[in-house]
Amino acid sequence: MRAPRIAILTPDPSGILGGSRWPPVLARLLAPLAAAGMEVASRTWTEAGDLTGFDLVLALLAWGYHGEGDWRGQVTRWRDQGVRLMNPPEVLLWNADKSYLGRLADAGAPVVPTMFVDRLDEAALHEAAARFGTAQLIAKPRVSASAFRTIRWSPGASPSGGPEGAAMIQPFLPDIEAGGELSLIYLGGAFSHAIRKRPQPGDFRVQPEFHGIITPHDPAPDEFAAAAAALRAADADLLYARVDLVRMPDGAPVLMEIELVEPDLYLEHHPDAPTAFARAVEAAARA
Repeated sequence: MRAPRIAILTPDPSGILGGSRWPPVLARLLAPLAAAGMEVASRTWTEAGDLTGFDLVLALLAWGYHGEGDWRGQVTRWRDQGVRLMNPPEVLLWNADKSYLGRLADAGAPVVPTMFVDRLDEAALHEAAARFGTAQLIAKPRVSASAFRTIRWSPGASPSGGPEGAAMIQPFLPDIEAGGELSLIYLGGAFSHAIRKRPQPGDFRVQPEFHGIITPHDPAPDEFAAAAAALRAADADLLYARVDLVRMPDGAPVLMEIELVEPDLYLEHHPDAPTAFARAVEAAARA
C-alpha cells in the first residue's frame, strides 16, 4: 500500500510572520507523520504551486492569512482544482471571519456576548459597554490572528491600535487572568487533549507570542459540554478543531473562538497527541 503524501501549508518566509515561531511548530507536525510512514512536505500558502499530487493538504500553518495574500482566492482555487484540503475548503473560508460566532450562537453554542461593527470608534465602544454592562471591553478585527490589533478598552481610553476595519467587540472577562483560556483539541472527530493558557501578569493576551503561560488541562464536564455544543453548531466534517473557552462571571464556560483554519494544536503538551494526530491524518488521507 502506497504511503500517503501529505502537504502542510506554511507562512511566506518573507511575509509578516516569516520570522515568527512557526518552524518549530512545523517540525512538531511533520515528525509524527513521518514516523508513521507518510511522505510529508511543506508549501508556502501564498505561492503553493500545484497541490493536486498530494493525498491531503493541511492548512495548519497558513499563518498570516489575516494580513497578506488572498486567502479566499487561494482556497477557492484549490477547491476548484480538486485539491484535498483539510479542514474542508468551505470551513477554511467561513472560519477565517470571526462573524461566524454569531452563526454558532444562533445554532445553540454558548458564545461570549459579541457585537459586530463595520468600523470601530468610541461610539461603538460606549454602545457595547452599555449593552454588556461592563466598563472593560476587548476589540479585535473580524479577520485576525495572534491578538493582531486586539485591544482592551475602558471609558476614557483611546481605541488607537485597535481594528481599522470590520471589528468585533466583547466584554473583557476577568477569568482570563485567573482561570485562563481553555483549549480543547479534537483530532479526527475525537477529543485528544486540552491546555490552559494564562497571560503574563498585567496582560490579557495568552498567545505564545506574548509569553502566555501554557499548561496541560483536564477538562471539567461543563467544559466538554460547551465544546460539544460548539462542534455541533459548526456542523462540519473536521479533521482538527481547537475549541477555545473562557468562563463568564457566573462560572459558565463559553466559546471565545473555534479555531478550524490554522490552530496551534500544542501536540507537545500531551504524550499521546502526536500519535493521535498521525492516525487522524492518515485516516483522512486514505478515506
